[in-house]
Amino acid sequence: MEPDLSFETVARLGGAQLVAGVDEVGRGPLAGPVVAAAVILDVTCIPVGLNDSKKLPVKERERLFDLICAVAHIGIGQASVAEIDEMNILRASHLAMCRAIAALAVSPDHALIDGNLLPRDLTMPATAIIKGDGRSLSIAAASIIAKVTRDKMMVDLAQQFPHYGWERNSGYPTPIHLERLKSHGVTPHHRRSFAPVHNILYQAEILSS
Repeated sequence: MEPDLSFETVARLGGAQLVAGVDEVGRGPLAGPVVAAAVILDVTCIPVGLNDSKKLPVKERERLFDLICAVAHIGIGQASVAEIDEMNILRASHLAMCRAIAALAVSPDHALIDGNLLPRDLTMPATAIIKGDGRSLSIAAASIIAKVTRDKMMVDLAQQFPHYGWERNSGYPTPIHLERLKSHGVTPHHRRSFAPVHNILYQAEILSS
């Protein structure tokens, strides 16, 4: 199955003129923010090859990122590590989505949200679409924008904290990241509410007491 404009068409038949696809990246990592993107495509000029960012090679994602930026309205939002630890990753992801929509230069009439839940602070008509990044072209475009944006953020953070391999693993709990977390400790960019990080901090507290 390839993403198409079926959900966008339904929204437009319901009276919406501007439909935004919204997706987030970064729920699973142990470090870094969660990043969301909102994209309003021009249906007369849609880049060929849009799909769930996880299904695309890095170079293809980057190529499509540039094409999407050239022809679509884009908003990007994020929730910080502190916000993730304070409110949990789901709520933080929804906060990032709302911030991405708010960052759009034009206000959409309807939002297509990847996932099975709508952000509770969303103030416009919206549809939650399970696995939407592989079903809706607008959400697929948002997934690409969010993924490339977050990956670049993690590459930048890796320059400040070079031991964890964030330029390669984007903060996900790979064996190298977990090993370096134990040997080099927890940084300000690690999510303290996530079990592997929490456990290391707890063990360090016990040893120091």
